[in-house]
Amino acid sequence: MFFSCGHFQLNLNRPQVMGIINVTPDSFSDGGLFVSAQNAIAHGLRLVAEGADILDIGGESTRPGAVPVPLQEELDRVIPVIEQLAKQSNIPISIDTYKPAVMRAAIAAGATMVNDVRALQEDGAIEIVAASKVGVCLMHMRGSPQNMQNDPSYDDVVMEVSDFLALRAKVLLDAGVAHERIALDPGFGFGKRTIHNIALLRDLPRLCELGFPVLAGLSRKSVLGQIVGDETHDRLPASIAASVVAAMKGARILRVHDVNATIDALKVVQAVE
Repeated sequence: MFFSCGHFQLNLNRPQVMGIINVTPDSFSDGGLFVSAQNAIAHGLRLVAEGADILDIGGESTRPGAVPVPLQEELDRVIPVIEQLAKQSNIPISIDTYKPAVMRAAIAAGATMVNDVRALQEDGAIEIVAASKVGVCLMHMRGSPQNMQNDPSYDDVVMEVSDFLALRAKVLLDAGVAHERIALDPGFGFGKRTIHNIALLRDLPRLCELGFPVLAGLSRKSVLGQIVGDETHDRLPASIAASVVAAMKGARILRVHDVNATIDALKVVQAVE
């Protein structure tokens, strides 16, 4: 299986590691560390050196309760970073946004993938992606970052998430987006309780049966803290365990903060498999 991101063709015979670059002051794990373009670019190059297969750049936090960022401010944060990392590295650059205007500008600046927590539901988003050759990741989220953790409930979380993602993928296919350009993300922590997140991870093969690469983003998330009791920056062992489980359950893209440690863990998975 391959995943197409512009002129990049990612071989999914092994899980691809997506390194996170939050150009934000308020992200739950590393908010403020890379808010300057210079720091963000340097961090991105470090992740490339550690072996990242994709860089995911975001300028608006989507943690629970996060305050929306004005369009121009988000553009000012991410576009200089994308431009420089696209020039200085040779791996796909992903833009983590739900705003069509940011998608358009990011693609023009060199991004070859769109990672959208709202699964291209904003007006104009599908058209922008369809008119390009970029890859796209469609994520499931119940509600919005402002209210998604206000008592989320499901009758069958795996079925409901699967049905939503299958529908959104069909909408893209109908719009002319090639199958190999589409990945799916169950949205761990986005409008889910711990029990929902564990069910989605346990039954990840059901999402893989949809026939698209599955992205798993569990790195340092609160569900891991609820399981092991650690604070955000002490969740490396739990994050590695979650990545290993996700990979062995069929995830082909792992979105992580700790690239080098995750790659080492995945080498063990590959040796076993």
